[in-house]
Amino acid sequence: MPYVNIQITRGATREQKAELVKDTTASLVRVLGKQPEHIHVVIQEIAEEDWGYAGLLTDEWKQQQSK
Repeated sequence: MPYVNIQITRGATREQKAELVKDTTASLVRVLGKQPEHIHVVIQEIAEEDWGYAGLLTDEWKQQQSK
């Protein structure tokens, strides 16, 4: 029973999340031969202020990139 946890920053649409679940499931079926009904995909949305990247909080890093 595969369990996949996808962590992304907030902002994805419902349609984008549905596509992630569909494509992730299809990959596990194709590559590992798993049954779709045994695959669990969880999407966790994390605020940019709660995610660090390159030594900075992601919201700060993005602000620096736009300068």
